[in-house]
Amino acid sequence: MKTDNEEFLEEEFSTQEENEEESAGLFEHLNVTVDKNQEPLRIDKFLFIFRKNSSRNKISQTCRAGNVVVNGNSVKQNYRVKPGDQISVLLATPKRLNLIIPQDIPVNIVYEDEDVVVVDKEAGMVVHPGHGNYDGTLVNALAFHFEKNGQKSDLDRVGLVHRIDKDTSGLLVIAKTEYALSFLAKQFFDRTTKRLYWAFVWGNVEDEKGTIEGNIGRHLKNRMQMTVFPDGSLGKHAVTHYTVLERFRYITWVECKLETGRTHQIRAHFKYIGHTLFNDERYEGNQILKGINMPKYKQFVKNVFEVLPRHALHAHTLGFIHPTTKKEMYFESPMPADMDAAVSKWRNYVEQ
Repeated sequence: MKTDNEEFLEEEFSTQEENEEESAGLFEHLNVTVDKNQEPLRIDKFLFIFRKNSSRNKISQTCRAGNVVVNGNSVKQNYRVKPGDQISVLLATPKRLNLIIPQDIPVNIVYEDEDVVVVDKEAGMVVHPGHGNYDGTLVNALAFHFEKNGQKSDLDRVGLVHRIDKDTSGLLVIAKTEYALSFLAKQFFDRTTKRLYWAFVWGNVEDEKGTIEGNIGRHLKNRMQMTVFPDGSLGKHAVTHYTVLERFRYITWVECKLETGRTHQIRAHFKYIGHTLFNDERYEGNQILKGINMPKYKQFVKNVFEVLPRHALHAHTLGFIHPTTKKEMYFESPMPADMDAAVSKWRNYVEQ
């Protein structure tokens, strides 16, 4: 049996802040060539033997969701493998968490049914427990919500299909069943979901629309940052499309669509082209990077930093096909209050 086991996206930072714009470490793509001596065997049993740390239910739901492909075609769990079969499997592999303590933390749930819950996350909330953040997270809040409503959801095993940074606000979908997780995982892996981000970046972005392309990997000196390796020698391929929404002389409001999903993709790409996210401390965007450094202007920017005390990034839209109904669902999150306040200040400034 020959295998090519490829983890999807970047490793996680072991820091107090979450690292993902997207779905880092949440999916695993397996490619298997069936041995020439293999006896006919149901594919669910074959994969259970091959992938010993996966449950029978996970493999069954992965097949049901259409994430098991043999010789180019999706198959169900009763398909019998044959010698030479080329098998491709997309497994949702959510981060295994220790016992989750339900906590009564306010969370803005914009939609919920038996399969999924869609949350509009506030900036400052970590998505799941990890090093330095063992509680107080979105997962803790959801565990309390489910328990209060008498719902059973094994959040230490199913749930997260994608993640956003602690200080990024906006929309997230969480799966409530193994099947929903598998079904949504393929959409995120294939990039068929509809998601747009809003960002404020330093400087007057030259073109109304553009594409930033360049491999993204861990910075060689500052391990807390990701950086672009334009020669492709390191990192992973990354593409960000953007459209200018409004200009404020010294900063620009842009809308971003990610073609790939790398750690800190928007933040690293815009720093690479000289337009670091506004007030992004990790990428030195919390300094005055554009404009005349005069006392009144300097004080004005400090005032904006105070009303927007985090990097200016917001997950504005989320669209996906529902696991059960197979209908498209689409959500929009309005601009959060801190970013809206910053826009008002910049508009008043440029009109003076």
